[in-house]
Amino acid sequence: MNLMPPGLWRHPLQLAADALLPSACALCAARCREALCAPCHAQFLAGRRPRCRQCANPLGAADLAWPCGACLARPPPFDATVAAADYAAPLDQLVLQLKFGGVLPLAPCFGRALHAALTEDGRIALPELLCPVPLGRARLVERGFNQALEMARPLARLLGIGLHARLAERVVETAAQSSVAPSARRRNIRHAFTVAPAALALVRGRHIGVVDDVMTSGATLAELAATLKRFGAARVTCLVFARTPPH
Repeated sequence: MNLMPPGLWRHPLQLAADALLPSACALCAARCREALCAPCHAQFLAGRRPRCRQCANPLGAADLAWPCGACLARPPPFDATVAAADYAAPLDQLVLQLKFGGVLPLAPCFGRALHAALTEDGRIALPELLCPVPLGRARLVERGFNQALEMARPLARLLGIGLHARLAERVVETAAQSSVAPSARRRNIRHAFTVAPAALALVRGRHIGVVDDVMTSGATLAELAATLKRFGAARVTCLVFARTPPH
């Protein structure tokens, strides 16, 4: 009978790789196999705060049955939003490490956190197909990868649904939203997206999950959701790792 604990019963090659190439938690630097150690994950990603089902802004627990006041006053083009965490210290630094530091092992960590948040929220239906927010050609060449796509790959596998990397295309090279005043972000991103002609049949009548790393004003996701619906999507759910709390 094997009395070895399940966590220790691992392939010899994996054990050797761990010994030769140890990894450290991206937050506390403790030795671990994943991007975050178990204590950091439990402290910063395991909790679920009440959120508006449409825009994922924080709500009081008693208000979960309705969208927030902002969504009631001005309904966004997307139907729902799931966020794994707030865009706040220390998780905001992880987002910056992925996006601007190229720390790609963080992308599967974000994808797993999103999967947990989505499957634990019984109010929101699972999408049929995932679409990463596309980067412009110049920014993609500069960065070398699309962080939204790298997050969407593991998320699609965990959910068991399709991922179409080029379902949507960015046809206008816009200034980075972070460099634009909040009041000008909708104008900055207007008409920036389209649906690839080869993907039209995939969009019509479908529930599309749009994946991104951070949702701040929501202008980018709103523009992409409006574009997908203009081309026939029946429903759009935003799936973001971090949501910037309202100020």
